[in-house]
Amino acid sequence: MKRYGIHFRLLMAGILLISASTLTLGYIGVNITHEFMQERFENQIRFLAKYLALNAELGILIDERPMLKRLAENLLLEKDVIRVMIINDREECLADVAKGSEARCSTLEAPVILKENENLDNPFRQQFHRKESKETLIGKVRIDYSVEGIAELLTVMKVRFIWWSAILAVFSVLLFYFLSRSIVSPLTRLVGAAREVAAGNMKLRVTPGNLPETSELALSFNAMLDSLERSGRALADANREMVKQKTLAEMGKFSMIIAHEIKNPLGIIKSSVDLLKNDVDQGADNILVQYIEDEIRRLNRLIEEFLLFSKPAMPNFREVDLNAMLAEGISRFEIQLSGDEIGISSDIPGSPCYAGGDPDLLMRAIGNVLKNAVEANRRKGRISVRAACGDRAWVLEILDEGEGIRPPDLGRIFEPFFTTRAQGTGLGLAYAFQVIQNHHGTIRAKNRSTGRGAVFTIELPLEEGR
Repeated sequence: MKRYGIHFRLLMAGILLISASTLTLGYIGVNITHEFMQERFENQIRFLAKYLALNAELGILIDERPMLKRLAENLLLEKDVIRVMIINDREECLADVAKGSEARCSTLEAPVILKENENLDNPFRQQFHRKESKETLIGKVRIDYSVEGIAELLTVMKVRFIWWSAILAVFSVLLFYFLSRSIVSPLTRLVGAAREVAAGNMKLRVTPGNLPETSELALSFNAMLDSLERSGRALADANREMVKQKTLAEMGKFSMIIAHEIKNPLGIIKSSVDLLKNDVDQGADNILVQYIEDEIRRLNRLIEEFLLFSKPAMPNFREVDLNAMLAEGISRFEIQLSGDEIGISSDIPGSPCYAGGDPDLLMRAIGNVLKNAVEANRRKGRISVRAACGDRAWVLEILDEGEGIRPPDLGRIFEPFFTTRAQGTGLGLAYAFQVIQNHHGTIRAKNRSTGRGAVFTIELPLEEGR
């Protein structure tokens, strides 16, 4: 069974209501008009009949038929009068005039009354005075009149009423159509928007209409979508956090295995290699021994990064001069880079910038970002470090001259185990993100707007830890 929409139902209800109202009012109006005109017309004919009866009294008394005929002919001049007859009390016709007409007609009679008069001669009084009364019937006037005029007028009225009713009905239907459409259109848009949202388009918003009710409904719908979007983001963040926590838990278990099952045997291997180097003369440039030592150092570094990330130390907040801490940290880092074809240009204010923080954890995090910049530069070129102390935050920028970060990787650069290098662990930047977050700060990465390379920005609030 087909279900009609609210627009169709409103339109049909409007058409039926307008048609019924128009027909009812028209029917009542035509009937009232017909009765009114009929009564006025009959009153006019009745007045003419009474007028003729009054003037014919003397003619009937003296039996003056020519005079009566003239009176009848004068009345016949009226448009709707067809025939006039004057009859005495003995039913004798004293005057009868008519004009040819086949129109539908009606008949009206009026009595001719002789009123008592003291001056009336005795012969007249004796002739007509049959009863003891003050009035005596001496004849009557009969008028036949046409009703075609009223019928034609009513026909014209009905035709005009039909036309005006049709025009009014069409105008009302059009007005009702646009009115109902203005009401239904916002609802239709809401239905379409709800379908698109159900299909997954959470970015869609509805434009409020002109009506207060539909506008409020659209605003409520948009508020609901905003709430759903916020809830979706919160749920996604919670899921990511759960995955991260689960990953950290697995890493914690794995780090314990590494600490007990790998780190101790690795230490034994390192000691054995050192003993072999002392006992056996292998030569200072024996490449096999260098390979073994390099791989042992790499495995040690990997294990340390696992342990640091899986069991992060909570910051021990104290007041720190961030500018002095950074300058000292860069000096130590430059010592580690001795022998590489890379340099660091720093722009650090000489004035102190105090904030609450753990300098050891902060420098380890900043050192990881610096190491990432060195690797991005392929251990050559130049790295720029800029620091500034604002009103609310200390801002640090580290710029490299590498190939930059691919746009798809910008959102994942701080995820654990995400790396684009063959020998990277993907934990250095993740550890830096973790430390900065524990200091209630932020760390961001983006590509440089001019030239090659990327820029990492660290912001630490100055009021934390005070």
